[in-house]
Parts: sequence; C-alpha cells; structure tokens
Amino acid sequence: MQPRNMSMSGVVDLAAVKAAGEAKAKAEQARAQAARQGGGGAVPPSALVIDVDEAGFERDILQRSTEVPVVIDFWAEWCEPCKQLGPLLERLAVEYNGRFVLAKIDVDANQMLMQQFGIQGIPAVFAVVAGQALPLFQGAAPEAQIRQTLDQLIQVGEERFGLTGIAVEPGAEGPAAAAPAQPAGPYDALLEAAVRALDANDFGGAIQAYKNVLVDDPGNTEAKLGLAQAELLSRVQGMDPQTVRKNAADNPADVQAQLAAADLDLVGGHVEDAFGRLVDTVRRTAGEDRDTARVRLLELFEVIGPDDPRVTKARAALARVLF
Repeated sequence: MQPRNMSMSGVVDLAAVKAAGEAKAKAEQARAQAARQGGGGAVPPSALVIDVDEAGFERDILQRSTEVPVVIDFWAEWCEPCKQLGPLLERLAVEYNGRFVLAKIDVDANQMLMQQFGIQGIPAVFAVVAGQALPLFQGAAPEAQIRQTLDQLIQVGEERFGLTGIAVEPGAEGPAAAAPAQPAGPYDALLEAAVRALDANDFGGAIQAYKNVLVDDPGNTEAKLGLAQAELLSRVQGMDPQTVRKNAADNPADVQAQLAAADLDLVGGHVEDAFGRLVDTVRRTAGEDRDTARVRLLELFEVIGPDDPRVTKARAALARVLF
C-alpha cells in the first residue's frame, strides 16, 4: 500500500522513492557479490567499528579515509549520553555495510586528539573524508537525524572524492555484528490508519501512526515518506501565505520565517524555490540556526524523494555550502 499524495499532486514522486530503494538494494547485492568473490579486500563486520588512539590516528583514520568515510565518536566512560549514542553508531556502522567506518576515541586517554579537534563537550561526532575533518554533530542526536547526516556524508564522499566504501565479508561475526533481523510488519493497518487520519485533517494522528511503524521498521519507505508529508502539512495548516511570504522577505536573517516560507513553497509545488531558500539560509547562518535550516532541508528532501533530480541538485548545493 502506498501513502496518499495528500493534495500535493506533482510534488511527491513515489516511483522515484521506490526506485531509490531498489538502487540501494542492488548496490548492497553488488558489494556482497564482490566480497564472495574475494574482490576489493573484503573485511569482517568487526572491522567496521574500531578503537583508535593517538599512535594509530594516521593509519586508522587518515589513511583509511582515502577509501571510505571515517566517522569519529569522541566519548568517555563517565559520559552518560555517550552510552546512548555509542551503541547506536555501532549498529548503524554494521547496517550501512561498509559505506563508512566508525572510529571510537576515548577522550580521557587521548587528550591531544581532543585538543586538535577542538572538542568542547562530548559526545562529539566528526568525520574524516579524504583526509579532511568535518564536524557532524554534538550530543545524543535522534536516530533519524543521524541517518540523514550519514547519508549526506556518504553522498559527499562519493560525489566529491569517489569514495564508494569497502566490501564486507558476508555472514561473518564480530563484536559489532548486528542483531538478527526481525520480521517486519505487516503494517497495512497502521498505514491505513494514517491515511484515514490525513483524510480527516488529523495530522497529529497521522504523524503518530507513521511513527509507530518506524519504531519497529526504521527503514520503511512508505512510513518515512508519509511522516515527512504529514509533518509538512501540519506545519502549514492555518498559515496565511501572504503574511508568511512578506515576513520572509522583510526578515531574511530570521530562520523561522525562512522555514515557514520554504514549507509553503513546497506545498505549492515550487520545489526548487523551497530548496534554494533553505540552502541560502544555511549559507547565511551558523551554529544552531544553521543546523535547524539544514535539518529542515533534509526533511523536505524526504517529502520529494531521494532520486528526484531536484533533490540531487539541492544536495550538491548544500554540500558545497557545508563542506
């Protein structure tokens, strides 16, 4: 069952979303086939999560970053948020199957690295791509936001540096091996409940129904798309378009004004205008404001679908601004 278009005809391309999922599956099959044939120097899953110290930094991070993005988790044993974030990043490293490697650095034992990266608080997450260090986020961020950040990092690695990841041995076990996959679904009843809620303009109910699906199946494409649409429609409900657009024009530095105008642009079918507005907002801002605009842009990418050429173009523009 596909989620309804919700009166945004011409905006959401469900076929593109399906095609993107199929392309991802084919890429993973190709990587597994290469590993079975012994090509590409396949590594065991345990090699996807490594502990790194100052002595091994150049070998394990800088050199490795020339073939695959390396995500660095700065942590400490006494840090409670680190205990929440660390296992999540380890699980995602295995799930992403060689598209990035996770390096864990204990700040108490590696004070010099902490100073070199300018770490002010932990957990702090950085990436190194082709020898270049990039700040990603600080604190125990939500899983959905972390996934979006990782997807963007991987795309930058592929498009700008030609990093396609490393092959992983199939069926191997290791400390970082993922738990056995549990059967997903069926979710037709929950998805249908979400559609009925949308038909009744009960956006809160629809949002909760999609979230219920994603709790058990975070990769469910229909629920992710439906949630992004429902949240967008909830935000624009009751907006006065004339007031919103005037406010955005009069206050170009007001991030919330630009977010509201971008939402209206997207609902009205002006996809490139919405994306361009938020890319410009990311360019003009810094710190929390910049991250707020970036996250909203990633959410709007979900509404349109990852394989839409307008999303591809906007992702490249965002990457140029960020990196």
